Amino acid sequence: MTSNIAQEALMPTYKKWPVTFVSGSGSYLIDTTGKKYLDFLSGIAVCSLGHCHPKVTEALTSQANTLWHVSNLFGNEIAPQVAHELDLLIRSDYLDTPGKVFFTNSGAEANECAFKLARLFGGRGRHVVLSAYGSFHGRTLATLHATGQPEKHEPFWPLPEGFSHIAFNDYKAFENAIKGNVAALIIEPTQGEGGVIVPEPGYLRQVRELCSEMGILMIADEVQTGLGRMGTWFRCHIEDVVPDIVTVAKSLGNGMPIGACWAKAEIADLFSPGDHGSTFGGQPLASSAALATLAELRAIDAPNRAMEYGKILKDNLMEVDHVIEISGDGLLLGVKVGGNFAQKVAENALQRGLIVNPVRPDVIRMAPPLNVSDAEITEAISKFSDSLKESLSNNG
Repeated sequence: MTSNIAQEALMPTYKKWPVTFVSGSGSYLIDTTGKKYLDFLSGIAVCSLGHCHPKVTEALTSQANTLWHVSNLFGNEIAPQVAHELDLLIRSDYLDTPGKVFFTNSGAEANECAFKLARLFGGRGRHVVLSAYGSFHGRTLATLHATGQPEKHEPFWPLPEGFSHIAFNDYKAFENAIKGNVAALIIEPTQGEGGVIVPEPGYLRQVRELCSEMGILMIADEVQTGLGRMGTWFRCHIEDVVPDIVTVAKSLGNGMPIGACWAKAEIADLFSPGDHGSTFGGQPLASSAALATLAELRAIDAPNRAMEYGKILKDNLMEVDHVIEISGDGLLLGVKVGGNFAQKVAENALQRGLIVNPVRPDVIRMAPPLNVSDAEITEAISKFSDSLKESLSNNG
């Protein structure tokens, strides 16, 4: 068990739940007492193949005995393969011309790369990046300002200049916000932290068309929604949209820290040597995990599997008493309950060995592994239903 002294050595940046995990396999985690938990959060949509997936583990183990790091002053054999695979998935059947990839360690860093490209694209006269209220794009100073949650901004003013916010899922608001100094729009195709909010059909297509018409970049933050989780390889694909820039991370390494910023070639080529960099970006160890993860996501046909099992999960959840509404697609779902006690439901679920996440006072996020089984869904539904009943009883 982690000692209190060791815990006190950490900065108080996270509100800790009273559980410490020591091992995991598939959809399950084990804590310091040996108790088993069904993980329906996947490390916040990270472990899309479950914990310690054997093929990813094998790739990491082999690479750990071969080469970890050489710096980006030199090449390695694996990162270009990952970039090629990502490029194929993002372009899909929509673009013939290959794009280019910059590797990072996280989604926030991938978004920072996108912002620098937007500045280069716009030039000194056009530098503003629009983003939506309710969005989440990271916690660096720039990505924090892009995040559309003003209450998170207050402690850190002054934030970097050049960001402005508009209503999500409101085409007119976007249209009216385009001024002469706007270089780009960054948008989550579905808002995750905001409560798993899906835009109206056609909205993303309208946004894409207006960006093209007005000569501004469309940046899709697919950090949480990408790589099959919502029933398409990327959520933008549901409307046959390919943005100018796409950022990914989370599930790319199935738990290994790796992110990426993909851009159309003519945008990516605005960078010159020295304009951007990352010490650990694309290093062999993380890249080996990403390459194995992408191969396995293809092998299980991740988008179709997410859609199939997402429907099963959604249908079962709708049978649970006091579930009011379910938003999302595939295996990223927001479960709205009949009261502002989502936090208590999650706490009760944790006691029963089920991990879920309250993202709003009345909404609980579920993001199980994409290879979740029927039996695991049945187990989750039972524990969730009991947790909801207990929460209602205590709030009664």
